[in-house]
Amino acid sequence: MTTPTDKPVILWFRQDLRLGDNPALNRAADTGAPIVPVYVLDQGSRVRPPGAASLWWLDKSLRALDADLRERGSRLILRRGDSEAELRRLIEETGADKLYMNRLWEPDAAARDADLAHALKAEGVEVKGWNASHLCPPGSVKNGSGGPYKVFTPFSKALLDQAEPPPHTLGPRAIESPKGLRSDDLDDWGLHPTRPDWSTGFEGAPGEAGATEALSRFVRDALSDYADGRDRPGDPLTSGLSPHLHFGEISPWRAVAAARRAGPAAQAAKFVSELVWRDFSAHLLHAFPQIPDKAFRPEYDAMPWRDDPQGLEAWKRGLTGYPFVDAGMRELWATGRMHNRVRMVVASFLIKHLLIDWREGEKWFWDCLVDADLASNVQNWQWVAGSGADASPYFRIFNPVMQGRKFDAEGRYVRRWIPELATLPDRWIHAPWEAPPDVLRDAGVRPGSTYPRPIVDHDAARKRALDALKSIDRVRGDRED
Repeated sequence: MTTPTDKPVILWFRQDLRLGDNPALNRAADTGAPIVPVYVLDQGSRVRPPGAASLWWLDKSLRALDADLRERGSRLILRRGDSEAELRRLIEETGADKLYMNRLWEPDAAARDADLAHALKAEGVEVKGWNASHLCPPGSVKNGSGGPYKVFTPFSKALLDQAEPPPHTLGPRAIESPKGLRSDDLDDWGLHPTRPDWSTGFEGAPGEAGATEALSRFVRDALSDYADGRDRPGDPLTSGLSPHLHFGEISPWRAVAAARRAGPAAQAAKFVSELVWRDFSAHLLHAFPQIPDKAFRPEYDAMPWRDDPQGLEAWKRGLTGYPFVDAGMRELWATGRMHNRVRMVVASFLIKHLLIDWREGEKWFWDCLVDADLASNVQNWQWVAGSGADASPYFRIFNPVMQGRKFDAEGRYVRRWIPELATLPDRWIHAPWEAPPDVLRDAGVRPGSTYPRPIVDHDAARKRALDALKSIDRVRGDRED
């Protein structure tokens, strides 16, 4: 039986799997009460559950968080099931009268949390939440009319003008927690794939320490050439921070501070703009909760999408016959990641070359990416489709051959992921069907056998996509009339 002074605080971890720069943890420690750190794996609620690759990362991140908590005298309690039911059970077991969390901003998660907070407060449990995942809380940056920004550049300026970086904190040195609480065994959750283990090529070090090392490596080795180097998939010049940011293993403000300290200023500003784009995506999803399912620009839901199961499967497997596209899709399957430049090209290929609904691509990325983030995933797919806010126009159709020649001129990226083309000369690596017969023979490449021929002709696909756009223009015209 607990007394009022002994009542602990339940600290509900979600996408904030770190001890440093964790406002909910800091506020819980300020109470002086024991802390019950808990993670609930809720895969059956109204909130979209993580994809398979994200679960791989989550498994390692939870192990790292538990180890960090144990170093400070605590441990992570694991529960599986409905979030509200499991938290209520834990409140009953511990007598806790406070539930602290860092907020989730996706509409379904936010609505669930609000319902839970309302119910628990009515029963005498104090529920509080903070922002730990974004530079500014989604919804807090408004235009001059008090509404949401729909264009990135003014949003970015407004955010950076008004943002107040929080002080860097390391978290409490010691965390007192109740003993004897039941916890699931993480191995029983089966988050790591078996039979087969398709994650053997996955890269990265999940957890707060891994995030810190990734940030240090980036500012030391890659930041000085970031603005241009980030577009070259054959060079390791991106930050690699996206899964760490998604799971909250590092604060975005810490990444901003490290980049600005390291400089040079122009390179740091470009990196910071990418973090602001991440906030812009969350801002849009918060303001327009329908966009995971519907086009931001409604006329694009009238796009005459094609039902092409064979084309979709070829795209997923990296067998389209376009090496730059196929290299990206094979990298995704093998590592759970894909270079940002290549993401745009493969998305454009699915949407515009194959005329397949962007939602099919978003669904595949959600399951295959270790950094799958709802706001970013949806916003970026709609950006390529031309249907999003401040989006690339639909008539901007990436030529996968030209993109490869421009950003992978020496073919390092393609050769890594498509070994059957590895001995082709640079001149032909991005369009093997154009190579002379003797070059193909010497390289051991047999189009249609060792590597597929293109499943669609670029020029014909481009014309088909532009014809489809005309139907959208007619819908737009009808609505404007």
